[in-house]
Amino acid sequence: MPEAAIDRRYDYTPEYLADILRSVKTIAMIGASNDRTKFSYGVLRVLHETGYEMLPVNPNPELAEIRGIPVYRSLEEIDRPVDMVEVFRPGEELYGIAEEAIAIGAKVLWGQIGVYDDRAAALAESAGLKVVMDRCPKIELFRPFWKPRLDLAI
Repeated sequence: MPEAAIDRRYDYTPEYLADILRSVKTIAMIGASNDRTKFSYGVLRVLHETGYEMLPVNPNPELAEIRGIPVYRSLEEIDRPVDMVEVFRPGEELYGIAEEAIAIGAKVLWGQIGVYDDRAAALAESAGLKVVMDRCPKIELFRPFWKPRLDLAI
């Protein structure tokens, strides 16, 4: 099977995801927004309130901060080590972002729900990064606490 045809979206074990979320401390969020109606804002808020150091990345020169957190224009502008690069951009941009994540020494490349590119995943994995695509860290962070109540009436 050609490398580009491999579907990696659904093969993450709960242990793999939990290990990533336990081990990372600093998360650069590409595509972060200060618009409270955007999903990226809510994910940034929850991850920040949970204790992660969030580093919003947005090229808009008029956007100085989100929730009091300084905004960076690019990954290479970040002045400290980054554990995880979380991506809220179209999947077509993921390969270039993977290259940037490798260049800054990130440990994890995480594509948000709907963001995936198997070529980008293969590139990042070959450089030693852990990769998650088409998932939300906010959802995965709280998944162990979800208890289905199958006895409830509909």
